[in-house]
Amino acid sequence: MELTKIDKELLSEIAGFHSIPEGAVNIRKNGEGIYRTSSSEIEIVPKKDKPGIDIYIKPGIQNKSVHIPVIISKAGITDLVYNDFYVGENSDCTIIAGCGIHNDGATQSTHNGIHTFHVGKNAKVKYVEKHLGLGTGAEKILNPTTHVFLEKNSTLEMETVQLGGVSSAIRKTSALLGDNAHLVISEKIKTTENQSAITDFEVKLAGKNSSAKIVSRSVAGDTSYQEFNSNLIGENECFGHVECDGLLSGEARIKSIPKIDAKNVNANLVHEAQIGKIAGDQLIKLMSLGLSKAEAEKLIINAYLK
Repeated sequence: MELTKIDKELLSEIAGFHSIPEGAVNIRKNGEGIYRTSSSEIEIVPKKDKPGIDIYIKPGIQNKSVHIPVIISKAGITDLVYNDFYVGENSDCTIIAGCGIHNDGATQSTHNGIHTFHVGKNAKVKYVEKHLGLGTGAEKILNPTTHVFLEKNSTLEMETVQLGGVSSAIRKTSALLGDNAHLVISEKIKTTENQSAITDFEVKLAGKNSSAKIVSRSVAGDTSYQEFNSNLIGENECFGHVECDGLLSGEARIKSIPKIDAKNVNANLVHEAQIGKIAGDQLIKLMSLGLSKAEAEKLIINAYLK
């Protein structure tokens, strides 16, 4: 497998690659799989009926990981991939995904990734997904869709980050939780120029004592637009909390549209939203230490998105 300088830069940013890691790995480039290896604990199998892979994580494994990054380095690519994860009971694993697009051409490049998680009883999964757009060419478009099914006593922790440079993104997540299942989502999004990012969450707390915590932090600058939609549905004795915080600069716009639906008298659902500009006193304090306004804003934004 040969990787260009651009490929290596993308893999470093979205997946932390400095070299190909050991264990289960699948790398997709420009709409095709270019590298795949399984391990004794995690098997990666290409789909036969559509583009994508099935990832089988054996029951009972502990502290194992699988890497499945996607990179696009050409203009004019339209990629669609379906990845399904089958996580065995009592297992504990980390999944590193993400997509990076480098486009210097005159036509847009797009990646649509559809991920489905089937998490078995008592299993624990950490899922990390980073998105990045680079290059001076046409649009870099990323549309991730995630479906989550959590069985009894299982946990999924998701960290999703849009690092910047993505022209347009529609991010959709749905989840169905069983008894005592727990979902934790941390979302961070950065947009500038005339970029847009729309997020849609729908979480059904169907199981007794299930819980969901969703925290979205976003920064919108220039004339960019962000929209956050959440629908939290309590169908049993459960707890759900959604928090949306945004920072604005320039002529940017952020819209938050919450919906909570308690269908059980013992459902406890909370939504919080806060959108505002960077505090002037923070800028003044940092500028008094010798930073320019741009440097001070960058420092505040980086701290906010940590």
